[in-house]
Amino acid sequence: MSVATRLLIVEDEEPIRQGLADVFRFHGFDVETAADGTTGLERALTGRYDMVLLDLMLPGIDGTEICERVREACPDQPVIMLTARTSDEDVIRGLSLGADDYVAKPFSVAELVLRVQAVLRRTSPGARHERVLHLAGDVEIDPANLAGRRGQEPLRFTRREMELLEYLAVHADRAVPREELLARVWGYGRGLGIETRTVDIHVAKLRRKIEAVPGEPAVLVTVRGAGYRLRLA
Repeated sequence: MSVATRLLIVEDEEPIRQGLADVFRFHGFDVETAADGTTGLERALTGRYDMVLLDLMLPGIDGTEICERVREACPDQPVIMLTARTSDEDVIRGLSLGADDYVAKPFSVAELVLRVQAVLRRTSPGARHERVLHLAGDVEIDPANLAGRRGQEPLRFTRREMELLEYLAVHADRAVPREELLARVWGYGRGLGIETRTVDIHVAKLRRKIEAVPGEPAVLVTVRGAGYRLRLA
């Protein structure tokens, strides 16, 4: 018998918490819950879970601090943030702390299940290539260590940023559409009509790291009407 995927739901609103727990148990997950940030952090830091669903606004310790502390202790822990905050600044902040995805309330439960499954597929062991990537602009990327450099400046990357860079590097001969990146990097099925700015936000984060002038990208460029293209050295 296969071992069930272990899921921790940290959510203070009881109807949402219990509803999500019921849904994911129906889908075969082994679910534990926490109703406040202090309990959620304590449980998340055990490293027992394959996925953490984390509300942003929690009593005790908020979701951003939990995500940050979990990332420090367990860099490979998959985390999806749940929040009513939908501004670009809030989304960028959540992703910059290392969240693998960011889902706005109210959300479709079916879509959330798809997103959880997508993150789990992309964070499975052995998903990352080991080769060093040499990009334009004197940028060198070490996927195995989630690190790199631009000139003499050291760089650090999240797992998702590295997966995006690697996919674009493999297909550097062409522009890659956003829909393809969602399907291949995030694992979302094509044609589902899922609305997300996740790709654009991750591209913006990467540009702040690998571009000499982020506002005038020369390494990770936008091809109008076609998608994104990564320029190799």
